[in-house]
Amino acid sequence: MKNFLKTAGLWLLSLLLMGAFAIYQRTTGPTYPVSGKVVIKGETVKYKLLRSHDTGMDAPIDIKVPEGVNAVFRYKRFKSHDEWTTVDITADSNRIKANIPHQPAAGKVEYQLALMEGENSYPLTEEPIVIRFKGKVPDFVLAPHIFFMFFAMVFGIRTSLEAILKRKNTYRLTSITVILLFIGGLILGPIVQKYAFDAFWTGWPWGTDLTDNKTIIMFIFWAIAWLRLRKNTENKVWPVVAMLVMIAVYLIPHSMLGSEIDHTKASPNTEIQQ
Repeated sequence: MKNFLKTAGLWLLSLLLMGAFAIYQRTTGPTYPVSGKVVIKGETVKYKLLRSHDTGMDAPIDIKVPEGVNAVFRYKRFKSHDEWTTVDITADSNRIKANIPHQPAAGKVEYQLALMEGENSYPLTEEPIVIRFKGKVPDFVLAPHIFFMFFAMVFGIRTSLEAILKRKNTYRLTSITVILLFIGGLILGPIVQKYAFDAFWTGWPWGTDLTDNKTIIMFIFWAIAWLRLRKNTENKVWPVVAMLVMIAVYLIPHSMLGSEIDHTKASPNTEIQQ
């Protein structure tokens, strides 16, 4: 009974740590919306500005404001020779509404919104926000990808705890971790990437996509740990090393250095899509 409770405790700890990493990944990446609030005319105005959106449709801005508050909206394609397009927005039923022009997959737009109350200006952000457009990924691909990747994290943490405590199931847990990473990262991951950005792989040696690079680095270290344990099941060092690499990888915000279109390499006369 004591051993069962200890094992259950280790699994619970692994799940909790995975949850913490999942929240960190979701809230720190460059695609997480920018939220905040500003006080205008004694009222608190809350806003959420998107940094990721599906292709084929404009990304909406919709903010409830006090009576008499309007806005100035400006935007241009990211990494382009475009001039800023500036639009004066009059509130409709006390709501500021605007649309960020959609782009092809991996296309980005930088934009900034300032609320106006008479001569007073309230920029919602100090610097322009960058939004990236992506192809829609079907749930039947995205859901298992997320499942396998996060449960690879659960099993990875659990494996390292098994190794540190010198328990007997390190090799079996390592094998499961490698399988989960292979399916989630090297099979489903490229499929997700293909749907989102029309490319199966944009990491090394063809690109700098950190998500792809992080995935292959994690898999290599866990594969080495599995090979070492296969030769010697008493080897407890490599599973811990692989887990430390996995933690370092998950501490890098998701979608950093992701796929993007560099319009400065195209014709300067190419205009933003409307």
